[in-house]
Amino acid sequence: MARRLSTVDVLADLPDIDAANVVRCARVLLRRPLLRPGGPDGDLLSLVYRHRAVLQELFASLLGYRLVVERRFARLYKAGPGPDATRGATGLSPRAYAYVALTMAALTGVGAQVLLSRLVADIRSAATEAGVEITDDLADRRALTTALRHLVQLGVISETDGTVAGLTAEAPAEALITVHTDLLGQLLAGPLADASTADELIERAAATGSVEHAVRRRLIEDPVVLHADLPDEHADWLLRVQRKESVLLDRCFGLITETRAEGIAVTDPEEYLTDVVFPSTGTVARISLLALPELIASYEVPYDEEAEESRGRPDGRIPISEATLREICRRLVEDYPTAWSRQATEDVDALAAEVVALLGRLQLLTPDDDGYLLSPAAHRWLPQPDETPGATTVSPPSPADAQPGWSLFDEKDDT
Repeated sequence: MARRLSTVDVLADLPDIDAANVVRCARVLLRRPLLRPGGPDGDLLSLVYRHRAVLQELFASLLGYRLVVERRFARLYKAGPGPDATRGATGLSPRAYAYVALTMAALTGVGAQVLLSRLVADIRSAATEAGVEITDDLADRRALTTALRHLVQLGVISETDGTVAGLTAEAPAEALITVHTDLLGQLLAGPLADASTADELIERAAATGSVEHAVRRRLIEDPVVLHADLPDEHADWLLRVQRKESVLLDRCFGLITETRAEGIAVTDPEEYLTDVVFPSTGTVARISLLALPELIASYEVPYDEEAEESRGRPDGRIPISEATLREICRRLVEDYPTAWSRQATEDVDALAAEVVALLGRLQLLTPDDDGYLLSPAAHRWLPQPDETPGATTVSPPSPADAQPGWSLFDEKDDT
């Protein structure tokens, strides 16, 4: 049996220009798992097709992902986000997600073209068959319209005559919809025939065949991976090979890893693969940034008298109460009143909720029984507001001012 080449070997056998193009295509496919002409980054489809054999080997050997490439599309079958509610498509509510699934079910039996009114009737019929309660109010029609627009953006359907936006009108306008069945059949990532429930379908779609595939998927898909969050077998493997994996992710995907005692953070210097850019502009993003050092400082590590030492959580996370977070947001708003959007700061409770949502998407804050847990990766950002009230600038601390502490981004002692 022929020896299976490792991912690094696959790239090493290529000329430098071809290797760079393969990495470029791999990054595009990670961001656009369904690549098509006319869609975002669709101009690279011909390059993906040219290097399809190497790309298929790269994804299969490194991540256990299946890549299907044809002249009209490329589909990378990635593992789903699982229970992480922050990783879904932006703009899709749970109701709209349900309509996406119902629309896909209805499209399988309508042929190459269908009238919008007929498609809506088939969707409602599929909902009734699935036991999903639907209404015909404005909110429900908007959710359906959002689902249809999402499928238009994916290239699964196109508006040949008219538009799906007419569904929200009091008298819905007719439209002719063209169904691209080749793309429709590529949407589901899991083996539908083998799953009897939705949870089982997600589980099968995310299944991995090896420890290294599972851990690498986490490293690529999650900005911060803590050893404490991994199964023991996975954490042990990562600790053994973390330097080699850092080289591998940089070589194959242009990703930079920061390895510390508690885990690994992965960043994209070009921010192309970054879901949420942080730090960023806007009131919520800037207050979230300024709140991090105050949240860290608000925690007093419990002292163990018997051991005569301070002891925090084994995973390095910091417990934060909801009241503390709201108070810090309120104080930042009051101390620098001219720095923020008036509309965003009128309701401090709502502002605090938006800060929680943003830090949650960044995986810096996770819900706990009576509050939140702040990731040790929060030590990565230590901004200092200007002493002048109303100023909007943020400057990093000087090395002399930085306080030492146990964090994800402390230098690891290799001795």
